[in-house]
Amino acid sequence: MAHSSTILHRPFSSSSSPSLPSFRLFSFHYKNLLFPPKPLSSLSLLSLSSSPSFSPTRVSTAPVEYAPAPDSDFQKEIRRLEILRSRLSNSPDLNSRLCILDTDSRVQKFFENSRVFSLLGLERAELFLLKCLVAAGQEHVLESAYGAFYGDGESSLAELRKLVQILGEIEWFYDCIGGVIGYQIMVLELLSPSKSERQIMNWSLHLDESMKCQFKEIHFPSGVDLSDNTEYASQAALWGIEGLAELGEIYPLGGSGDRLGLVDPVTGECLPAAMLPYCGRTLLEGLIRDLQAREFLYYKLYGKQCITPVAIMTSSAKNNNQCIMALCERLGWFGRGRLSFQFFEQPLVPAVGAEDGRWLVAKPFTPVCKPGGHGVIWKLAYDKGIFQWFYSHGRKGATVRQVSNVVAATDLTLLALAGIGLRHGKKLGFASCERKIGATEGINVLIEKKNLDGQWAYGLTCIEYTEFEKFGITYAPNSPNSLQAEFPANTNILYVDLASAEKVGSNKNATSLPGMVLNLKKPIVYVDHLGMRHSVSGGRLECTMQNIADNFLNTYSSRCYKDVEDALDTFIVYNERRKVTSSAKKKRRQADKSLHQTPDGSLLDIIRNASDLLSRCDIKIPKIEDNNKYIQTGPPFLILLHPALGPLWEVTRQKFYGGSISDGSELQLEVAEFLWRDVQLDGSLIVVAENVMGSTRNHENDEPILHYGYRCGRCKLQNVKVLNNGIDWKSPENIYWKHDVKRIEALKVILHGNAEFEATDVVLQGNHVFEVPNGHRLRITSGNPGLLVKLDPIKTEMMDSGSWFWKYKLDGTHIRLEMVEL
Repeated sequence: MAHSSTILHRPFSSSSSPSLPSFRLFSFHYKNLLFPPKPLSSLSLLSLSSSPSFSPTRVSTAPVEYAPAPDSDFQKEIRRLEILRSRLSNSPDLNSRLCILDTDSRVQKFFENSRVFSLLGLERAELFLLKCLVAAGQEHVLESAYGAFYGDGESSLAELRKLVQILGEIEWFYDCIGGVIGYQIMVLELLSPSKSERQIMNWSLHLDESMKCQFKEIHFPSGVDLSDNTEYASQAALWGIEGLAELGEIYPLGGSGDRLGLVDPVTGECLPAAMLPYCGRTLLEGLIRDLQAREFLYYKLYGKQCITPVAIMTSSAKNNNQCIMALCERLGWFGRGRLSFQFFEQPLVPAVGAEDGRWLVAKPFTPVCKPGGHGVIWKLAYDKGIFQWFYSHGRKGATVRQVSNVVAATDLTLLALAGIGLRHGKKLGFASCERKIGATEGINVLIEKKNLDGQWAYGLTCIEYTEFEKFGITYAPNSPNSLQAEFPANTNILYVDLASAEKVGSNKNATSLPGMVLNLKKPIVYVDHLGMRHSVSGGRLECTMQNIADNFLNTYSSRCYKDVEDALDTFIVYNERRKVTSSAKKKRRQADKSLHQTPDGSLLDIIRNASDLLSRCDIKIPKIEDNNKYIQTGPPFLILLHPALGPLWEVTRQKFYGGSISDGSELQLEVAEFLWRDVQLDGSLIVVAENVMGSTRNHENDEPILHYGYRCGRCKLQNVKVLNNGIDWKSPENIYWKHDVKRIEALKVILHGNAEFEATDVVLQGNHVFEVPNGHRLRITSGNPGLLVKLDPIKTEMMDSGSWFWKYKLDGTHIRLEMVEL
């Protein structure tokens, strides 16, 4: 008898460790689909008159845990719904599908007792969706219909139409698994083992006939360590810069960000995570700023303008789509032009109770809905034409990052990841790092499996933290099968080949929705129509975008014992954790003893990175202690540097040399053309340029477009001592991660347009604001006595380029800077 196992390995070797357990994996059947994708238009939602049927093969979406036999009631319901789904998928038109639904006992019983729906004049497509809801066992969503319409018919009808809209989106988007019926089948299949207490069974179990492989092993994935192999890291980053014109950027911003508890201070409405005010700007602005810094570097090296197309997945949760669109419009599309952005909105999905799989309802006709996870991004991008849009901009690959990770673009991680992916024609790449014990993050693994046809398959993929128990992975660091320290963190920083991702997204089966899970780790919180707050154990069907990797396994005729990773279509790079991931995901509560994944903790990592960077420039900086030191006191100092100063640290380091930054000081530099030589800072120093990377000029369609290197603001500080009282660190109003602080004194330099500021051989003590007008240069030197301040107009021939600038040039795999003074 064949056997099935999943074996957890530390190194990749030819034999299995007998001390480590193996687990059975199951696969789910998707016998038929209901409908091909159709766009939603008016309230009728769908045209279901002539939909062809499909018969996809069974696919594996997630391993189901080693558990006792699922509850028989769940299995009975699954079988009933599978039969119904199969019959519907084989029906040629809407009328026959309605007839099939009318034979369902649940549908018959409900609509016989709720004749009010026959009086509403619903279209047949709308009635079909409501009957699918009832057939899926969710008739309670429609309960009290008569009373609702009797009390406030117009309002109730509006709510019913919203429900039909939600159902239509589920039916359309989840067509690959059977629409509304298929959604509920998947929920029950994922939920049924969860009803029983999980327990580890016999390690060697018989091979289920539905299995796609005889056994699986997972190994530690080998890849380039960018912090160790610095020469290769520099080369890979250069590949990334060279390939910038072939890269797009993808931001999954559809999440609701409930753990941040973000509220509009004016309206009181809940806001999405992308709107979190962080270090003086929203998180979304931070993403675009990082991208523009890479584009500025491209310009400085090659003298060419490059505007990367950005695709943003939004949702309707917390007015996510509306808020993000409004922000982009208010900021003039960041000087990039409206046509460089493409938005696509993910559907909301119903949350279900963990005990019975019933949809949670806030009020009649209103299920509690949440975004369906970022894994829907590939299918949605295909359905909405995003891949074709990227191709029209000449793009081959894309980098993907989440809005809450504020350090993902630090130094060369993102550029090296994209550079390797482009250079070597890879399909998918992960940026990873050491995993923090107890963190709510998945792990990256090398998976090895033997298929039933005798072929061996290999590839890098991810196991989400919500699925650890299914693999026997515990949170105890000393447990013999704990992977807390042995496997690297999944950070959701990805490189993806667009054509490969499009192929997955276009699949007419569940493989287009990778990593399908039912996350029951966090309660579902909602407020009902009476204003009562509920916290219920439950979840919703989610997909994970990084598990698209499961579609990119390479197969071999025999087992590979070593060096398999280099030849795979998937790859991984490593760097120091604080250069890869530090997230502002959840609001820190007063009693919390950890800053992990809070805005407070991620700010400390930004400051640590800045300290590490500047200390290598022979600048003396106080040591930063462990996070616990700052839970009550806030950070030891603030250093916030614009990424266009680099973004590669190799570039930034050539703009700084010598001096010191004292404890309790503040340094904020919003400028790219900058020189620091032997500056001693004790207090606050703020330099803000209007034109950090260039100036906008109207495009042919009258849109203002940022032109890199054109009329930048500039600042030189040489042998300068800055002394002032700086931040009032005792003020209870300080919110450091917002960069909202009270200052007693500060030295502030404001550069309008292409203004320039220079200070040489001076002591600047006390409170000063130097505001330099456009087209002028302000120079400060020592006077006798005091300061000598001189304001001169910039010469006409220097208006565009400035009186000086940094010239970037390549030297092998490195970038050298030379100051050019005109």
